[in-house]
Amino acid sequence: MAVPNNIGIIMDGNGRWATAHGKPRTYGHKKGAENVNRIVEYAMKRGVKVISLYAFSTENWSRPKEEVDEIFRLLRLYLNKYIKKLCKNGVRLKVIGDTSVFPEDLKKLIKEREEETEKYTEHYLNLAINYGGRQEIVNAVKELVDAKEEITDQNIQKHLYTSMTGDPDLIIRTSGEYRTSNFLLYQSAYSEYYFTDVYWPDFNEAEFDKAIESFSKRKRRFGGLDKNA
Repeated sequence: MAVPNNIGIIMDGNGRWATAHGKPRTYGHKKGAENVNRIVEYAMKRGVKVISLYAFSTENWSRPKEEVDEIFRLLRLYLNKYIKKLCKNGVRLKVIGDTSVFPEDLKKLIKEREEETEKYTEHYLNLAINYGGRQEIVNAVKELVDAKEEITDQNIQKHLYTSMTGDPDLIIRTSGEYRTSNFLLYQSAYSEYYFTDVYWPDFNEAEFDKAIESFSKRKRRFGGLDKNA
């Protein structure tokens, strides 16, 4: 079975999962955060080299302050606790998105974790926080203009957050929504997509395997013809 080298995951449905269980939305984010390492570790055991997780978009600031505060509390916990466990498995962390608006303590924590893991080259975890695909493209083009570089596809890719890890082969979205929500817009031009009704806190190893099985049956032609047709 073909396993994608590079996967992006839109981790959706934490709040609705909590509501369905009679819990506050913040509880759903807690359960979702606990599920991250479980899936990342399992994916890498299956042979995935790069995982990009959509944790907080530039549009998520419009949510209630209590919910946003809880997401960032969990982010601090994740960086302090779970990332250390992943480090033992040789995973390199990169936070992608506009972190300039974050509190100084959080920016320091992100920098520390990235530096602690920069020696690893076998597995990569991109954590998209305050991320927006359109803004990423705008920023890349601005950098090219400022550097007086030619605006080409290759040069744009060099200035994307994911320049080190490349494009996703597969993007998974949980919770039954069928849209990209501004995630890796440039990089996903030829990605395969897998949508599931399962909420992120319930997205377990068996559900991950379903996504891999679906991917393995796809014929990726990248705009060309199927050689076996």
